[in-house]
Amino acid sequence: MAVKVKICGVRTPAVIEAAAEAGADYVGLVIFPNSPRYVEVEEARVLAAIAKGRLGTVAVLVDPDDAMIDAVVERVRPDLLQLHGTETPERVAAIKVRAGLPVMKAIAVAEAADVAKANAYAGSADYVLFDSKATAGATLPGGNGVAFDWRALTGAKAPFALSGGLTPDTVGEAIMLTGASLVDVSSGVERAPGEKDITLIQRFIQAAKAAAPQARAKAS
Repeated sequence: MAVKVKICGVRTPAVIEAAAEAGADYVGLVIFPNSPRYVEVEEARVLAAIAKGRLGTVAVLVDPDDAMIDAVVERVRPDLLQLHGTETPERVAAIKVRAGLPVMKAIAVAEAADVAKANAYAGSADYVLFDSKATAGATLPGGNGVAFDWRALTGAKAPFALSGGLTPDTVGEAIMLTGASLVDVSSGVERAPGEKDITLIQRFIQAAKAAAPQARAKAS
């Protein structure tokens, strides 16, 4: 299967249109007030409706309470929830049952030892997203534009998603080194925090899709 691409932190209909036309598989709607890519639940609802039938929609949440889960599920109707906080395996399982949706859990990685933390979520999360561990003083759990050493993912259980500092110039190498089945980009296709660049989106998707056959050949 070809590598899938998620364009995260989408805030406008124009970016959804561009992502769909360029061949993206998912768009991420960040419902986290501290993020420069934040959209309110009602904004996320409108964007998800525009994407419906063309792109999968992912609601990105950080340690959401039950009221937030209920609001997002009822109003946004995403295809998948992405949990980017400190959610425990038990909390992830509870959210999955409550929402009735697939769940992706982000795992922060700085070194190979961090990858093993994903094992605890094997029975609760449908997908694991390996992302860069936030540096000291960072206010966001992701979307900081920082890459980690992809070799840390050697031996990671497939399938998994990869994020953290990916750009149109590096995503092909990242796919070939890790064998990731989904790549997730936000700051790497922006001209400023929260402002997506359509040309960069097109270049990123093209590079990711072009790298997929080589990644499969390496794995075989």
